[in-house]
Amino acid sequence: MDVTKVYRVGHQDYPALRGVSFKIERGELTSIMGPSGSGKSTLLNIIGALDRATSGRVLIDGVNISKMNEDQLALLRNRRIGFVYQSFNLIQRLTSLENVELPLISRGTSEKVRKQHSLRLLNAVGLVKKRNKRPTELSGGEQQRVAIARALVTKPALVIADEPTGNLDSKSTSEVLDYVVNVNRSSGTTFVIVTHNPEVSERTHRVISIKDGLVEKDQRIGRIDMYTQSSEPDNWDASPSTDQKKKLD
Repeated sequence: MDVTKVYRVGHQDYPALRGVSFKIERGELTSIMGPSGSGKSTLLNIIGALDRATSGRVLIDGVNISKMNEDQLALLRNRRIGFVYQSFNLIQRLTSLENVELPLISRGTSEKVRKQHSLRLLNAVGLVKKRNKRPTELSGGEQQRVAIARALVTKPALVIADEPTGNLDSKSTSEVLDYVVNVNRSSGTTFVIVTHNPEVSERTHRVISIKDGLVEKDQRIGRIDMYTQSSEPDNWDASPSTDQKKKLD
């Protein structure tokens, strides 16, 4: 990616990103750090196709998302990108299983298949026994693990995480990071994590530091581990319909 982002308020321009350029490799576990107001959340929103750059381009799997319309971006987010937030963003009236299933419902995946896959992911994050619990019955760390399972349920190429451990104590932070690292190693899912916490950045392959809308430092602190692609059940298919595919063409 190579982008700028300028917000206009009245007749005044406020640059949030002044020319940020870097490439994240497939399977990389990257953290983005920087002080408040540095532009890191703006950057994350652009990477996640939630906001548009003022100039420049963003490529995901070789596709320039800067040229997509809103419908295409919505499909891209549903098919290729998973999101994890600091405040978990779980629906309180739904169980853990139902929260994980949500992205598959919007894709028209059959009930049998979406429950099968959602249960497998809850098992992967150690919460299959709490599949019928609602968010208010779970700890903060458990809620975030449900959110991670939900982000992974569509088998995204990229997971965007905005301060995923910001509301967690040190023990829960360590547990959540263990699951993130394990998923990254076992499935090769690319993660981009915005964080203020050095305990988080130390577990990643790479730390990109942002200051005043510019990349201040780009440091690789580990290699991209070799991973084995996980096998999926033969009847697992969450692919979009033919009509959805046409919208992305």
